[in-house]
Amino acid sequence: MGATAHRARLVSLAYPVYFELLSGVTAGVINTVWVARLGADRVAAVAVATNVENVLLGVVLMAGSGTTVLVARARGAGDADGVRAAVRGGWALCALLTPLVAVGGFWGREALARLVLGGGGGGGGDAPALAAGYFSIALPGIAVLFATNVVDGILKGTGDTRTPMRLALLANGLILVLDPLLILGCGLGVKGAALATVAGRTAALVWGLVMLRRCAALPHRAVDPGGGPPLPDRLPDRLRGLSRDLRRTIRVGLPLSAEFVVRMSGTLALVAVVARIGVTEVAAYGIATKAMYGATMAFYALRQAAAIHTGRLLGAGRDERAAVGRQVLRLAGAAGCGALLVSAAAAPWIMTALGARGDVAAAGALYLRCLGPYLVLLACFIALGGVFEGAGAGRVLAGITACGVALQLALAGGLSGLGLPGVCLAMALATAVQCAALGRLHRRTPHQRAGEGSAVRAVLGASGPRGRGVERHS
Repeated sequence: MGATAHRARLVSLAYPVYFELLSGVTAGVINTVWVARLGADRVAAVAVATNVENVLLGVVLMAGSGTTVLVARARGAGDADGVRAAVRGGWALCALLTPLVAVGGFWGREALARLVLGGGGGGGGDAPALAAGYFSIALPGIAVLFATNVVDGILKGTGDTRTPMRLALLANGLILVLDPLLILGCGLGVKGAALATVAGRTAALVWGLVMLRRCAALPHRAVDPGGGPPLPDRLPDRLRGLSRDLRRTIRVGLPLSAEFVVRMSGTLALVAVVARIGVTEVAAYGIATKAMYGATMAFYALRQAAAIHTGRLLGAGRDERAAVGRQVLRLAGAAGCGALLVSAAAAPWIMTALGARGDVAAAGALYLRCLGPYLVLLACFIALGGVFEGAGAGRVLAGITACGVALQLALAGGLSGLGLPGVCLAMALATAVQCAALGRLHRRTPHQRAGEGSAVRAVLGASGPRGRGVERHS
């Protein structure tokens, strides 16, 4: 496959993912815009609470991303039974994780709110209590988000990135309608934002399950029930098979989940650093971070496209990681430069459009203008990571990201005396180190061949009949 073909395939996979991810982020932006009419404490509560949701989303990425990679590889290998095993593993892991997060999060909502908003200059006023109220609805409702993520993972593994985009657009269309009704019309405030979000996601999940069921009737789609050996009739054999599928999904998905959680936790932890500067900067940081997601979702869309494409090629016995990496870096560089130009030129307008006023808008505009170099570097790191993700090398990403986030927080603490520009400088320096480390590893890729993929086989291979289709092409 030539460079043009790789690039075209990456773009065709990435653009629906971008609109899906952007639509998901839009839910938090919509909530922030409407809540901004009620005061700074409520803005801070919703902005930080939705960042916590992003961290928790990383937990279920263990199921969603793991399922995507395994389905893509099995589809590339033509292994229908391996596809079904990947689907079962994804749902089993979702069922295991959801009660832990939803129930545990509900009972610990007040402690969580105090943890992220209770100290420093940014934690005064009613914000912790308001965030706890948001969590009382949003955290039990996270079960809906988790299930939707698995549905998306199954569809993306087959190469269908358009249906998840449509589901996200449906959810956010409903949130857009329900937010003013519940937040202002019914006087529910912050809790109204949480209710609108859960209701919109629930409608999208119902439609997604219907679409997934329709896919089962098509023999060429991922959930085709025919063409492979049936599940064992005995319950112990069924449980052993399900346990094997579950472990394989965890092996693939856990490093990817850890990498995302660490990165989102770093974003959330920066609130404590920014809080040393002042409450105005905390509000500006919360709003500007939402604006930044408009760019970073493009980077993650390229990453998912690279993971799907790489996994499919490896499943078919074709190791073209070097070529895919070159093309995704070109696309990511263009996306990062575009984000730099937009953030520099339109920063005041962006902050105003998101409901910021006065000193908050000015501080947020300064922050966005200083983010440019960081965005370019982040684009390259995230997008190139998709090649490693599709090859089952998520541990590499998780390790580099963990070190980078630790460095970022240390640098931000030291440079916070420069205000928000110092925080941006810390972010750029730490990301440059991460890019250098990942680039050095990627340069070794041309020397690897499909038949020599022991590292990939160790992660994605599985014992037993269901694993043979994937392992054969590792």
